[in-house]
Amino acid sequence: MKIASLFLTAALLVPTAATFAQSLSATATASGAPAAAPAASVTYFGTVPSNDAAHEQFARMRQAFAQCQPTVVFFENPDLGTDSTEAATIGRMGPAGYARFLAQQQHVATQRLDDVYAEYAYLQTKLAPEPLKLYWLLRQTQQFRQATGAPKDLVLRATKAFITNGAHDLPGSEQVVRTPAELRTAYRTYCPTGGAWWSLPATAFGAQPTGAPDFVLNATRAVNEYRAARLATQVAAAVQAGQRVLVVLDRAHLPAPAQPAYAAQPRVGR
Repeated sequence: MKIASLFLTAALLVPTAATFAQSLSATATASGAPAAAPAASVTYFGTVPSNDAAHEQFARMRQAFAQCQPTVVFFENPDLGTDSTEAATIGRMGPAGYARFLAQQQHVATQRLDDVYAEYAYLQTKLAPEPLKLYWLLRQTQQFRQATGAPKDLVLRATKAFITNGAHDLPGSEQVVRTPAELRTAYRTYCPTGGAWWSLPATAFGAQPTGAPDFVLNATRAVNEYRAARLATQVAAAVQAGQRVLVVLDRAHLPAPAQPAYAAQPRVGR
């Protein structure tokens, strides 16, 4: 299965990189010279989407590395490696890429948090093939639209590519939602009072899902429960093994009990 290819295939349809409208930054709870890191610890660093190397969260991330002295760094999203420079890595790969860049500089191990294959298998235990494929396509479409800022016509073209690849890449879904017309029909079936299927808000797929039909919100809650359990298991295993863990993930995905050393907060101005 090549779920990650769904996004990468459609990304080729857009000629420019992603742009993000909201400007956010990170604030530190500690100051002064870095303190000695304990033998085993976990530090959470909440990020916001940005490909701007001047964004202050990247300076804060460097401070977090210096302070907690990680022996392993957990990150979200596919591992696309790093670029040749700090600025180029941030420009192409954002916060997760920069976390890998810093880890590489300091010879620190990295580990991806999310596993789309395991996540899809988990959803198969919760949803029948048609609603599962519908949810997956809706989420991919929203992520593509948010990441690229693409207009409606390109979003629809991207979704068509997702559907084409999904026929082969999403096990058990080969006979359902095979065309854009079938996607629209399935959406009307499971989301009879929903708005436009191609423009669901990012909040529908966030840590506290809102602004979408119940079907989408319930599926997102199931995904979030799985992710939270997986994160807790990974972190606990690393700490038990004596690792100093730095978890770099979107601030919306921070676990509720976590007290992050750095967490993104709204910024007024630029």
